[in-house]
Amino acid sequence: LAMKSHHSTYLVLMGILVLTSTIVSSFRTNTVLRTALYPSKEKKTAFFHLRGGSDAVPSTPLSTAGDLSASADDDVAVPTSGGEARIEAPSNFGMGPKSSPPGILRSTFSSVPWHKFPNYLTYARCIAIPAMVAQFYLDTSPAKNIHTSLIFSIASFTDYLDGYLARRWDITSAFGAFLDPVADKLMVSTMLILLSGKYGRLVAIPSAIILAREIAVSALREWMASMGLRDSVKVGFQGKLKTAVTMVALTIVSALPDGSPCGQFVTVWDIVATTGFSMLFFSALITITSGSVYFKAAAPALMGEK
Repeated sequence: LAMKSHHSTYLVLMGILVLTSTIVSSFRTNTVLRTALYPSKEKKTAFFHLRGGSDAVPSTPLSTAGDLSASADDDVAVPTSGGEARIEAPSNFGMGPKSSPPGILRSTFSSVPWHKFPNYLTYARCIAIPAMVAQFYLDTSPAKNIHTSLIFSIASFTDYLDGYLARRWDITSAFGAFLDPVADKLMVSTMLILLSGKYGRLVAIPSAIILAREIAVSALREWMASMGLRDSVKVGFQGKLKTAVTMVALTIVSALPDGSPCGQFVTVWDIVATTGFSMLFFSALITITSGSVYFKAAAPALMGEK
């Protein structure tokens, strides 16, 4: 029991270290968020486009705290290119200039602040993390692993959905730009640590590779941002593929019944277990290759050639 207690303590400490470094690095590299939270005395302007939306700056001034002149229930006057004003429907309020037309849902519930919905999904992903931990350790039902996997898979799907809606509606927010990648890393790191304690080296080895890469790339992005070269290490296709494969692998592994063997093909669960663990090692391989792409792109700056 003492050995298990020490083992759990080490896992918790490692998790705290990884999650803290991820949050701090993401905050420090998000220069726009820091500007929004700590504006200079000379220039305290409102911000609007920060999370995958349009680069176009709105032609009308943004409402500030305490300004009730533009609420979600009001019609908003917006100047057109011809100089004439038109009335924008409440369902379009907060949407970017390149937003898609309102569908049935947005038209029916026009008073709902739809422009905040992607951020609400990100908040839900953060809330799912302690729920996932509690489910993992406290549930004693036979289907406890299925329940844990469902929480993780639904939270993982919101990662795709909030980005899709932000692009479709052309909306952005400073806090969303900061919290969205942090929530993903927190959720994946937490599940990796939980499964490492359960399966030992079978999960701990790929977990160590994935977490080490995340810390290294976060540090690289932080340094590149301080050099004004943040765009040189933007998330690429391999990075997105790595995230998708890792989430699918963790969804499968977390759903496995206790004691499921790996490498056997006797029952359906044996095949599922082998597939899940194989995908986890594959995601570790993609982690290495995608990380090397970022460091290769940053090599000129690291070597003082740029």
